[in-house]
Amino acid sequence: MRILVTGGAGFIGSAVVRHAVLKAGHDVLNVDKLTYAASTDSLIPVAGRPNYAFSQTDICDRAAIARLFADFKPEAVMHLAAESHVDRSIEAPEDFIETNVVGTARMLDVARHYWNGLDAAGKAGFRFHHISTDEVFGALEFDDPPFCETTPYDPRSPYSASKASSDHFVRAWHHTYGLPVVITNCTNNYGPYHFPEKLIPLIILKALHGEPLPVYGKGDNIRDWLFVEDHAEALLEVVTRGRVGETYAIGGNAERRNLDVVEVVCDLVDELAPALAGGKPRRSLIGFVADRPGHDLRYAMDTSRIKAELGWQPSRSFEQGIRETVAWFLANEAWWRPLRARYAGQRLGKAG
Repeated sequence: MRILVTGGAGFIGSAVVRHAVLKAGHDVLNVDKLTYAASTDSLIPVAGRPNYAFSQTDICDRAAIARLFADFKPEAVMHLAAESHVDRSIEAPEDFIETNVVGTARMLDVARHYWNGLDAAGKAGFRFHHISTDEVFGALEFDDPPFCETTPYDPRSPYSASKASSDHFVRAWHHTYGLPVVITNCTNNYGPYHFPEKLIPLIILKALHGEPLPVYGKGDNIRDWLFVEDHAEALLEVVTRGRVGETYAIGGNAERRNLDVVEVVCDLVDELAPALAGGKPRRSLIGFVADRPGHDLRYAMDTSRIKAELGWQPSRSFEQGIRETVAWFLANEAWWRPLRARYAGQRLGKAG
C-alpha cells in the first residue's frame, strides 16, 4: 500500500512508520510539522529506504496537504498528528483545538476531494484511518467494566475534548460524504522513543539520575498500558483489514496503578543501571504532589472486537514490555539526552 502517515515523527507515529516500512513493506510518506515532541532521530532506521519519504508540513496547511495527496497518491491515510499532552492542554487549550480539531477537519476535506477523483477501484480501496484515544470516553470507577467501541463520549480535559471532536468529524465525513474511514481508540502507550516528558520515560530518566520522582495525588489512578510496537501492529491490521465505518478499541490488557508503574520502573533501574550513592533504592525518591485538575481515575479497554475480527492481541506482557523499555532508554542516551536538555524542568508527564 501507499500510506500517507501524519505525525510520523512522534512517538506512536514513528513506530507505525518503522513497522510499515521495515516489516510490512508499504510505501510511506511521513508528514510531520516537527513540533517539540517530534524527533527525526526516531526515524533513523528507515532513513534512506526507497519506500520511505518525509515532508515537513503542517496538517492545517490545506494547500500543502492537497499537493502531497496529488503527488504521492496515497491508498490510505493514517492520521496520528495531534497535540497529546494533557498538562499542556490545560495550559494552552487553543493549540489543541487548532491541531486536533481544525487540522483533522482539513485533512478530512482534502482526503474527500482526493477520494472523489479516484476511479471506482481506487475509491473502494481507499481508507482514512483516524487514530484516537480512550480518554474521549471519560473515566471509569474501579469496578466499572472497560470502555468499548459503543461507550458514550464524556471527555474531561481540553486534550480529550479536542480528540472527541476530531472523532466526531471523522464519522460525519463518513456518513455525510461516504469517505471510507476507520477509527481506533487506544490506551496509554509506552516503549522506545517515548518523549521524555511522559510518565514512564520521565520516571526512568529521573530514577537513573537520582532525582525526585513526583507522583500525582496518591498514585492510585489506573491506566491500561500498551507497548507501542504492539500498537503499531494493530494499527496496520486495522488500516488494511478493518471494516469501513467501524471503530476498534485497542489496549494492552495491563491495568496498573500509576504508583505501581513507578515502583516497577525504580526496581528495573536499580537492577539494570549503576546503583545510587550509598546503595539507596530508587523507590526512596518517590514523592507525592498535588493532583492535576480533572485527573481521570481509571481507563481500560475491552479489546474483544479487534481480537475477534482481525485476530490481534498484544504480544508482550507489561512485565516484558517495561523491561524492554527501561533497557532501551539506558542504552540510548544519545537519543534522549538532547530532548531532555531542551525540556529540563518539566513537571511530571502525562499519567493517563
